[in-house]
Amino acid sequence: MTTTLLVVQHIDHEGPDQLGRLAEQRGMGLHVIRPDRGDVLPSPDQCTNSIALVLGGPMGVNERNQEAMAWLQHELEWLTAWHQSCQPVIGICLGAQLLAVAAGGSVETLRVGEPPQPLKEVGFGAIHWRVSSTEEPLVQGQPDSTMALHWHGDRIRLPAQATLLASSLHCAEQVFRIDRHAIGLQCHLEITGSSLERWITADHAYVLNALGNEGAEQLRNDWTVLGSSLQRHGKQLFTMALNQMESITDEQRNRAGFNEEKN
Repeated sequence: MTTTLLVVQHIDHEGPDQLGRLAEQRGMGLHVIRPDRGDVLPSPDQCTNSIALVLGGPMGVNERNQEAMAWLQHELEWLTAWHQSCQPVIGICLGAQLLAVAAGGSVETLRVGEPPQPLKEVGFGAIHWRVSSTEEPLVQGQPDSTMALHWHGDRIRLPAQATLLASSLHCAEQVFRIDRHAIGLQCHLEITGSSLERWITADHAYVLNALGNEGAEQLRNDWTVLGSSLQRHGKQLFTMALNQMESITDEQRNRAGFNEEKN
């Protein structure tokens, strides 16, 4: 039975990109759900053959109590049930924030300096791995520091059961794991050159606010220099992540088959 990558997307220009292509190359099916458009999220107990990929977006998890964002609260409740069922999930940016809150963590404004001032971490910068490949198979093939794209103004406060895997200069909580089944990335390693261009266009005001008038051109120039390294290490990381997630779906299938034979 084919494993499905259940892509929870929140805005047109932020798709699964490199991770989606890797899933298709493995023979996985892709099913995109847009809760922001009223799509119904499936019950976790009906998805024993699925890996959830919860993507980013311009909204923040702390906006979920606003009337117009009721769908985000519903999504958080769904993700909480998904996590509590130990269903495999990868969260990126907003998706990582939702995952952390679903597991008991929180999200707050990213602040740096003394006195602390709000910071939008936007652009290319290294994340530094805090574990070795012998401790964490996810980081196999990664250098000590991996180039990533940053596009956020919040930070995650991890739940107690999470393991911190990587940090950046300004934001400690860049990559984390919760048990075997859940991986969160505040940063972006799924990005491609064409998707970066869409982000720059769609988020023009955000880029201008974070990086100034030359920000868009700076991002394009940095991609020219750093993009191939980011994509190579992103491909390696997501390959390892999908290996781990598919091992969980295989176990679920085997258990389901055993229970059917037993009955």
